[in-house]
Amino acid sequence: MKNLKSVIQYECLTSLKYIWIFYAIQYTIIGLITIIIGMSMGTFENLGIAGLEMNTFVYVGVLGIYGFTEDFKMLIQNGFTRKMIFTATLSMFCFICGTMALIDTLVGNLIHHFNSNYISLYSSLYGYENIFMNWLLLFLAYISICCLLYFVILVINKVGKAVSIYLSITVVGLLSLIVALFRFVFSTELVSNILDVIAMAIGFMEDGTMNYFFPVLTLSILISIFALASFAMIRRTELK
Repeated sequence: MKNLKSVIQYECLTSLKYIWIFYAIQYTIIGLITIIIGMSMGTFENLGIAGLEMNTFVYVGVLGIYGFTEDFKMLIQNGFTRKMIFTATLSMFCFICGTMALIDTLVGNLIHHFNSNYISLYSSLYGYENIFMNWLLLFLAYISICCLLYFVILVINKVGKAVSIYLSITVVGLLSLIVALFRFVFSTELVSNILDVIAMAIGFMEDGTMNYFFPVLTLSILISIFALASFAMIRRTELK
């Protein structure tokens, strides 16, 4: 238990310091762009920026990859079990994603307060009425991306780069097939029913109301699938 606590602290504290660098760079660039465009237009009103959470999605995606490519090799060489490494990595994902979701929620609402033209990724779907759900859904979305890419990098490590390229091509082919089925094969009624199910999965009910339970459930299921698949994969992962 003491060793597990130590590795969790190591994972969280090591990753935490990079958050502030990420946000410092992001908001410095946004500030410079705002000043340059505002001065060129002669006004700082009606300046449109949107969806800064997309940058965080990229960051946590890199975090998911980094969680294996760097930490696994170091920790396994220092005698930590795969179960401990997985638990520590998942704890780091929760800690970092929770922190970044909180920052994005607070900053997004603050920017919108002073600049009504700013639309965050969350507010474009659900509005600004529920700040807690804003944080929770971002938190779950960020973790799902971490777990997905963590699983992907585990697969790549297991099967090798050559096989992973063929798998990628297969996935792209399947996605293209699905798109073709929607466009040319499925009936309009079937497509409409599928879209209704997808809409309900992200909280939009047929009667026009919003139900936050469904997006929370959807993201939780995705996280569970990716996490369990990652754990199954890491148990069979060898150091290369």
